[in-house]
Amino acid sequence: MIVDAHHHLWRIEDGYRWLDAPELTPIRRSFGPDDLRRELSAAGVTRTVLVEGGRCDTAEAAVLLAYARSSAEIAGVVAWVDPADPALADTIAGYRRSPGGDLLVGVRPQLQAETDPDYLDREPVRRGLRTVAEAGLVFDAVVRADQLPALARAARDVPELRFVLDHLGKPRIRDGASGLAEWAAPIAALAASPNVTAKLSGLVTEADWAGWRVADLKPFVAEAVERFGPQRLMFGSDWPVCRLAADYQRVLSALDEALPPLSAAERAAVFGDTAVRAYRLRW
Repeated sequence: MIVDAHHHLWRIEDGYRWLDAPELTPIRRSFGPDDLRRELSAAGVTRTVLVEGGRCDTAEAAVLLAYARSSAEIAGVVAWVDPADPALADTIAGYRRSPGGDLLVGVRPQLQAETDPDYLDREPVRRGLRTVAEAGLVFDAVVRADQLPALARAARDVPELRFVLDHLGKPRIRDGASGLAEWAAPIAALAASPNVTAKLSGLVTEADWAGWRVADLKPFVAEAVERFGPQRLMFGSDWPVCRLAADYQRVLSALDEALPPLSAAERAAVFGDTAVRAYRLRW
C-alpha cells in the first residue's frame, strides 16, 4: 500500500491567482480527478490526501470534498481555514455538513505567505489551533524555514493538536550545505514535539528545478529520518506542483532512492502507515 499524503487539484477558472507567476506556466491549467487517477495508476499509489491549493477561500472546500466523495482514491481532504478567524469552529462545522464532509481530515492556512515569522505566536492564532484540536482535525503547516521556530513553540504549547509539517519546512535544497545548515537546528527543535509528523514532499521544487539530482535530496531526507524517525514521516508527491521539476513517478522513485537503509516496516510507515495513522484515514 502506498499513500500519497499531499497532492492538489484545482480548476483554473476558480481564481488561483498564485498561478499567474510566469515561472508557473507549466502548471497553469486545471487538474481534476481523472488526471490524478492516471498518475496514481501508473505509479501504483493506492490512496491519497487532497490538500487545499492556495485559493484561500472557504468555497474551495466544497469542491475538494465533492471530489473526494466521488473518487475512491482520495481518502481525506485538508481544507483551507483562517486560524485567526473567531468563527473558525463554525467554518469547520460547515465543511462537515457539506457533501463529502465526513472525509475532512485536516485544515491548512497559507502560513508561508505570512511575512511575520512569529505569526503562530499570536493569541488569536493560538485560539484557532486549540479550536482545530477540539474538532479532532490535523493542522497542516506549510511554512518557510524561518517560521519553524514559531511552529515548534506552537507544537509544544498545544500538545493536544496533531501537527503535520508540509514539505519538511521548505529547506533551501538548491543551496546545498548552507541550506541544510540553516534548517537542521530548527527542524530538530520541531521534531522534539511528539505531536508533529512531517511530509517528505515538495523537495524537488526546493531544489534546482532543471538540474536536481537525488544526491541533492539525500542529506535533507537523512536528517528528517534521524530527527523524526520513519514512524513520523510520510510520502507526499505535491503533484501537480512537482511537475515544475519532475513528473509523479520520478518524485516517488527519487524519494525511494534518497531514503537511508530502512527495514520493511519502516519503509511501510513512510509510504503509507504514517499517513493513515496521522490523518486517521479509513476506507
